[in-house]
Amino acid sequence: MARPKNNQVTRLNYCQYLLSSQINYTLTNYAEHVSELSHDMVNRYLKDDKLSPRLIWEHAKAEIISDNNGYIVFDDSIIDKSHSKKIEGSRWQYSGNAHGVIRGIGMVNCIYVNPTTAQFWVIDFRIFDPERDGKSKMDHVKDMLSLIHYKKQLPYSTVLMDSWYASNALMLFISDLGKLFYCPIKSNRTVRHANSDEHYQKLTTLTWDEQELNAGKAIRLKGMPKNFAMKLFRVPVSTNRTEHVVTNNPSQFCADDTRKVCAIRWHIEQFHRELKQLTGLERCQCRKQRIQRNHITCAVLVWTRLKQLAYKTGQTVYQIKQELLRDYLIQELKSPSVSMGFA
Repeated sequence: MARPKNNQVTRLNYCQYLLSSQINYTLTNYAEHVSELSHDMVNRYLKDDKLSPRLIWEHAKAEIISDNNGYIVFDDSIIDKSHSKKIEGSRWQYSGNAHGVIRGIGMVNCIYVNPTTAQFWVIDFRIFDPERDGKSKMDHVKDMLSLIHYKKQLPYSTVLMDSWYASNALMLFISDLGKLFYCPIKSNRTVRHANSDEHYQKLTTLTWDEQELNAGKAIRLKGMPKNFAMKLFRVPVSTNRTEHVVTNNPSQFCADDTRKVCAIRWHIEQFHRELKQLTGLERCQCRKQRIQRNHITCAVLVWTRLKQLAYKTGQTVYQIKQELLRDYLIQELKSPSVSMGFA
């Protein structure tokens, strides 16, 4: 006999499970806490549905407070699958969080930052799976940026990214869109002073006088068009680490302002941390790629909902998630289901 339709799994109630659960995010745990629901029913839903990143934009766009000086920020994150080697779509790749190569699913993310309100929203993401679609992380960034610029028409002025994405092709692509970029470059890049015919030299061999430390250098990166104006800044990010940041903003003459712009990029690190800690992003143990992709999309939808509530209530996403346990703790302290018989 077929099960009643009201017991079928939907995207909404699976997302509700990810939002409500605190520790265990497995399909088995979900089925055990809903009457007349089986693990197979949950598995079947996640296998048969086909969720896409477009859902994120559909649910986020009405909440976004746009700004003509908004920032688009790109970065990638690895969904750790070190203990699940047979999961489809997982591969060995470098993780900045683990400071080494791990097995996982690569995720390229895009957020929108309003510099006036200091709020941010995730607006797109892509799964890095070159064996399936033949696309590099750089291709995914260009695809997402093209969608933002031509279809979503979200106002912004500047694109921020880390050194991995600081390719000549992507920087020229952003410039052709009429937008600014700020990004650190790797120490092995070669440069020379603008409007000079001197030999290119390694970034680390440049000498800096006091004025250049404050106002930056006008430089040309090797491989860039001769007339492409760029500024280079030394930006301290910690007591023992300094980044070299390039920008196509020729009117930028302040290293401290450059540092403040680059600091906006860390909003996406906040997104990565919250997504992994609050939504069960890395906890799906299913092997099929489609199930993993649907789970990832649902996890991002849950983060989007938590962020909406956080902005409306003035709380953090952590406070909202932990508040779900408040009534339980009050009730347990009042009338314990498992009493402490000695002390």
